[in-house]
Amino acid sequence: MNQPESDNPKIIFIADYFLSEILGGGELNDDELIKLLKKENKVTAIKSRNVTLGFLKSNSKSKYIISNFAELREETKSYITKNINYILYEHDHKYIPSRNPGLYDSYQAPPEHIINFNFYKCAKTVFCQSNFHKNILEKNLNLTNIASVGGNLWSLDALEHIEKLSVKKKNPMCSIMDSQIPHKNTKKAVAFCEHKGYEYELIKSSDYKTFLSNLTNNEKLVFFPDTPETLSRIVVEARMSGMNTVTSKNIGAVKESWFSLKGKELIYVMKTKRLLIRNMVLDSLK
Repeated sequence: MNQPESDNPKIIFIADYFLSEILGGGELNDDELIKLLKKENKVTAIKSRNVTLGFLKSNSKSKYIISNFAELREETKSYITKNINYILYEHDHKYIPSRNPGLYDSYQAPPEHIINFNFYKCAKTVFCQSNFHKNILEKNLNLTNIASVGGNLWSLDALEHIEKLSVKKKNPMCSIMDSQIPHKNTKKAVAFCEHKGYEYELIKSSDYKTFLSNLTNNEKLVFFPDTPETLSRIVVEARMSGMNTVTSKNIGAVKESWFSLKGKELIYVMKTKRLLIRNMVLDSLK
């Protein structure tokens, strides 16, 4: 997928998958970041598996934002570290094979388990989703180019939808995300509610707005992930919609200064993050 090089540097956004393929938190966040950047910049999105040396060489003057990169070839990663102006917009922990620092004491992997070190080291900035996320990366990589954006990106339409959900009457029940992903640990949340005698509802929908509407029918979200959640969109969405949350220590959002807020106050914070995060990314690419 070679393209002629432009006189005006553009932004190339690399990710394993995009929102048209997967309805995931990282993909939702990336999609909104791309839209925000496109307002004033030429942005080209390309999947990791499609990035070749030829593509990189013909777009060497471009600036690169690299999100999830598990499917990026080793030869292209090596070329990028030496020749490309890039930042990492990190969603998890791709410096260890499992992407789960929760497997180690104090979230710190032994040096022999660290991978992709140079890829992190050579980035202008490694953007993390929370201070919790940032601290874990710093502990494992001991680098100084790591920064936290302290939030996530939602579309204005999604935030308006959540604001409507925040004022509706809620049932005295618990909502549990019905996920087949083992590390989301639906079973533990169910066991907790049954042990406490709490009524609960399993929430699942492939439609984002329907999922949020169903999730916010109840007063509480119960969520006990096995892996460190770099922020946890579902927890923030629950708080923005006026719900209480019962979670574990593995949630980045609960350690942010704004987490005590709920409803419209927290929605306002996430609205401000749209401009703040976009500017942080653009400033780093200069």
